[in-house]
Amino acid sequence: MAYVDGFVIPVPVASKDRFIAHAREFDDYFIEYGAIRVWECWGDDVPHGKQTDFHRAVAAREDETVCFSWIEWPDKETRDRQMGLLGELMKNDPRFDPQTNPPPFDGARMIFGGFQRVVAVGE
Repeated sequence: MAYVDGFVIPVPVASKDRFIAHAREFDDYFIEYGAIRVWECWGDDVPHGKQTDFHRAVAAREDETVCFSWIEWPDKETRDRQMGLLGELMKNDPRFDPQTNPPPFDGARMIFGGFQRVVAVGE
């Protein structure tokens, strides 16, 4: 059964092009390591709620938009194995060093989780 990693990230509006370039560079690794697909979505219609919302979940500032991303894997076992391999690659590859190649977002405010797919309508 397919498995999905989901991410919500606050990204400065001024960094949209950097965010897209960063995603194009690094998302290929997930595909290389077995992901079925990766989606990076730029916030377009993300309303502020009265009680809770995406903006509050990641402490987005006025100059930021909320991005929603996910990685689809064939199953949880593949994801666990391959993310472990990617984790080792990231430790040893200077392209993943945030000091020399900082991401265009504040990773400390990212929320993420792994999800089992239970319903899929259309593909």
